[in-house]
Amino acid sequence: MDTKKIVSRDPEVVNGELVFAGTRVEVKTLVDYPPGRLPDFLEGFPTVGREQARPTWRRPAKLSALRAAHRARQARQVRG
Repeated sequence: MDTKKIVSRDPEVVNGELVFAGTRVEVKTLVDYPPGRLPDFLEGFPTVGREQARPTWRRPAKLSALRAAHRARQARQVRG
């Protein structure tokens, strides 16, 4: 699948956050989901297709790095 069809970034959509293409669901939402809970994520966010979520989910090292980066950003925001 073409990467552009999996995710997108547009300043007019969710303030330019990385989202699943054609949705307003931020990729970091999947990053925050517990490992092994992809079916729950897909049920909770029906606008995201399995073919969109699976490439991110199937790369555990990349997903782990995304989780760590997201948590670091959250910590910096809290510290302000």
